Amino acid sequence: MRHFTAIVNPTAGGSSGTAALLPLARLLREAGAKLDTEYSRSLHHARDLALRAGARGHVVLAVGGDGIAGCVGGALSGTGTVFGIVPAGRGNDFARALGLPDDTAALARLLVDGSPRAVDTIQLNSAKHAGTCVLGSVYAGVDAVANQYANNSRIFGGAAAYYTGGMRAVLTWKPAQYTITVDGERHQRRGYTVVAANSRFYGFGRQIAPDATLDDGLLDVVVIRHAPKRLFFTIMNELKTGAHVLRPEVEVLRGKEIRIEADRAMPYGADGEIEASLPVVARVRPGSLQVLC
Repeated sequence: MRHFTAIVNPTAGGSSGTAALLPLARLLREAGAKLDTEYSRSLHHARDLALRAGARGHVVLAVGGDGIAGCVGGALSGTGTVFGIVPAGRGNDFARALGLPDDTAALARLLVDGSPRAVDTIQLNSAKHAGTCVLGSVYAGVDAVANQYANNSRIFGGAAAYYTGGMRAVLTWKPAQYTITVDGERHQRRGYTVVAANSRFYGFGRQIAPDATLDDGLLDVVVIRHAPKRLFFTIMNELKTGAHVLRPEVEVLRGKEIRIEADRAMPYGADGEIEASLPVVARVRPGSLQVLC
C-alpha cells in the first residue's frame, strides 16, 4: 500500500488547500494508505519538502494550483519519485491535461490503485532559473504580463482574474521583436507572445497548444504574431477551443530545445508562478516524471 506525503499550498486559489485535502485524506486512509501532510511556506520550501519525501520512498502529492504542482513536479523530475496532484487552485491546467477526475472518490481510487505514467518536463536555463524544471509551459510576452496581473489581483479570482489580467495586458501592449531558436534554427517574429508548451492548456483552461502531448519528447512552440488588437481579442476567445491555430497570425513550431529572446526587456512565466526575464532556454526532458493519472 502506498505511503503519501501531501504538500499543501494553504492559500491555493484564495481558499484553503487543506479543505481540498481533508475529504481525500479520509478516503485514502480508509483504503489502507498512509498519509503525511506538510504545509509549504514558499515554493522553495515546497521543493525541499518534496525531495525529502521522495527520498523516503513516498508518493508525493501537490495540493494546490499550477504553481505548486509545477514546483513539486519539477523538483521530482528525474528522481523516479511517483507524483500526484490534488487540484485546488485557480487554473489547475496541468491536472486538466492529465485528465484527472473532478470527483474526490474517483481521484482517491486513482491515487491508490493507478499506475504511474512517464511524462515529459521542461528544464529552464536563464539568469534567474538555471536548471529549474517545470511541467506545463513557458510563455514570454503579453500572457506573462497578464499572469502577473492575475496573480496580484485582490478583486477577482479564478477565470475572472485571468480574463481581466489579459484585458489589461493587451490594452497596454506594444509588439515585440522575438528571436526564437528551435533546435538551432533561428526565426525572427514580431508579435504578442511565444509559448513553449509541453501541455495543451494554460491560463485557466485555454488550449494554447491543442496538439501538444505530454510524452512525445517535443515542445510545441506557439507564436502569436502581430495583428490589430481587435483581432487579438478574437484570437484570445478562440483559445477556448484551440481554433486560433488555424489563423495565419498563429504559427506552431516544434522542437526539443527552444531559446526565446526579445528586442526589449520582456517577462516570461512558467506554470503560473515562475516569473523572470528573457532570454530563456526551454529544453524538454523526455519521460522524466512518473505521474499518477
